Amino acid sequence: MAGKSSKWAAFPHDAKAFAYAGDALKKAWPALHAGDNEPYPDAKRAQALLDAAGKAAKGLDATSLSTKLQDAWRAFHHGDFQAAFEAGEALGPLGASVAVKALGIHATYLVDDDAEKLKRFEQAAKLAEAAVKALPGEANSHYRHAFALGRYSQGLSIAKALKQGIAGKVRESLNATLELAPKHAEAHTALALYHAEIIGKIGAMIGGLTYGAKAAEAESHIKTALKLTPDSPIAHVEHGNVLLLLYGEKKEDAAAGAFEKAGKLKPKDAMEALDAAYAQSQLE
Repeated sequence: MAGKSSKWAAFPHDAKAFAYAGDALKKAWPALHAGDNEPYPDAKRAQALLDAAGKAAKGLDATSLSTKLQDAWRAFHHGDFQAAFEAGEALGPLGASVAVKALGIHATYLVDDDAEKLKRFEQAAKLAEAAVKALPGEANSHYRHAFALGRYSQGLSIAKALKQGIAGKVRESLNATLELAPKHAEAHTALALYHAEIIGKIGAMIGGLTYGAKAAEAESHIKTALKLTPDSPIAHVEHGNVLLLLYGEKKEDAAAGAFEKAGKLKPKDAMEALDAAYAQSQLE
């Protein structure tokens, strides 16, 4: 498991530009979180989380929670994913957003062992589930749940995930996210993939009849994501993936164009650097 004992693989690129010390974090926040709509964790926001979480708040006060969340996000953006995860996990459901994101992004790109990857996504889904219970009014409680389950189902195989009913849970969580935050770009991206992966796996007809998967929905959601976050590498990466899943060879050139665009964008943090590097690797 992603525990304290084992050392996680380090972020493999230069992270100097992603330090965001002191006030730099607040200044860069809108750009850093354009994709996931995470509110900046100042004291007022921390207090709102404490009020909403009630019993799950573990005797924290707003000032210390705010500092701890800012430090955890600083670690995340800098590529210190293990530190970000451990700091977030220690805060229970109040730190789940950063903990799940750190665990999930690290597992996606920096864990090679498939069984270990699955274990980590499963762990991330459990953390997110607790956050959904404690903070159901938070868009990212639902989004991180969908993200962890979605990554888990990709590792499992889409067919198995459909059989186990995971796809339905992913869709429910994404719908809940967009009800609370209609401009959540990453949720739009994930919904586009939901439709495209089902169609790619079982075809448009059965996918449509059984799971309500539609190519037009996939296209519409990815278009929204690209409009909301034109500078985000992951939106372009997943645009390429959606095109390949829906149209295969027919849209190979357009997909390559999307990967190329993602690879050329200037990353704002460690996650975007990994997204961009992944996009470049798809072109090789």
